[in-house]
Amino acid sequence: MTDSQSSIEVSTEENQTFEGAMAELEAIVKKLEENDVPLEEAIALFQKGMGLSKICHQKLQKVEKQMDQILHEDGTFQPFKLEEDELG
Repeated sequence: MTDSQSSIEVSTEENQTFEGAMAELEAIVKKLEENDVPLEEAIALFQKGMGLSKICHQKLQKVEKQMDQILHEDGTFQPFKLEEDELG
């Protein structure tokens, strides 16, 4: 394993936070932008980056679904809908 491979560890989706995945993705992008990464390592980093991108996208979709609902005082969720007057 090379130094660059050991410095960029990709966690599994289950224990990965959005912020953690973004930090790892940014480290991979920075490493790839250095232009001194061997082709095989660049491909491996790209694949890891795509996996991290997928994790970030899934976490954002999950939050978006949660934001589409309103939690009522009784603990039930209802879909969030804007009234026409609120749309402007």
